[in-house]
Amino acid sequence: MRVIDLSEVTEAIAKLCIDANYNLPEDVYNALKEALEREKSPVGKAVLQHILENADLAREGIAPICQDCGLAVIFMEIGQDVRFTGGNLKDAIFEGVRKGYREGYLRKSTCHPFTRANIGDNTPPVIHYDIVPGDKVRIVVAPKGGGSENMSQVVMLKPADGVEGVIETVVKRVDEAGGNPCPPIIVGVGVGGTFERSAFLAKKALLRPVGKPNPDVEIARIEQEMLERINKLGIGPMGWGGTVTALAVHFEMEPVHIASLPCAININCHVARHKEIIL
Repeated sequence: MRVIDLSEVTEAIAKLCIDANYNLPEDVYNALKEALEREKSPVGKAVLQHILENADLAREGIAPICQDCGLAVIFMEIGQDVRFTGGNLKDAIFEGVRKGYREGYLRKSTCHPFTRANIGDNTPPVIHYDIVPGDKVRIVVAPKGGGSENMSQVVMLKPADGVEGVIETVVKRVDEAGGNPCPPIIVGVGVGGTFERSAFLAKKALLRPVGKPNPDVEIARIEQEMLERINKLGIGPMGWGGTVTALAVHFEMEPVHIASLPCAININCHVARHKEIIL
């Protein structure tokens, strides 16, 4: 049994919150550079060039990549041979978010749903736990901006809608979203389980390295078809028109109830933030 003091968890999450908001992941940065080469619209190219310049400035510590520093979404894979000491795990995670957003001078965006009074420390985070074999703890912090999250959707399709129904639903949602989610976007698609499980799968799909296909050949084919159809919409970078509306479509699938076909679409903007550490 490996023992981890929860102060390590707090410090790790604080650093990840700051790192994610200042340093665009290499996979995303490289995908944007490739998009700049592929984009056929002069205006779209100019927009992508500005996006890359902005990422460079943020990396130099000038300011966060985006003024929307996101609601903290945290994925934790906890080895079954790990025991935490020094308090409560949930409290340690909350404190890590508070510390990271305070010390990184990051915008705090959580508020009361109706009064809109700001909570002041960007808590509560959204936390997804998973118990896995081993004695390590993997922590992924993926701050999610409101603009792209607002364009996301869960649709309860009929089983008869099938694969084509899923593809049509995803492409339609992206078309309706237009420039609102700050394209070029990454589209997470989840089909599986129940209403909430499909939404989780769509969010988790966004953590995959950009453009890395699903290991299932048939699902990878569906991803590619959705990507091609989305990029034919002509929305382009930041909605100004062009040939690159999405950098990738990542599709995750699990079995569903015999009467259901839940389909979740979780859209991420070009500031696709995710940083991780293994303790």
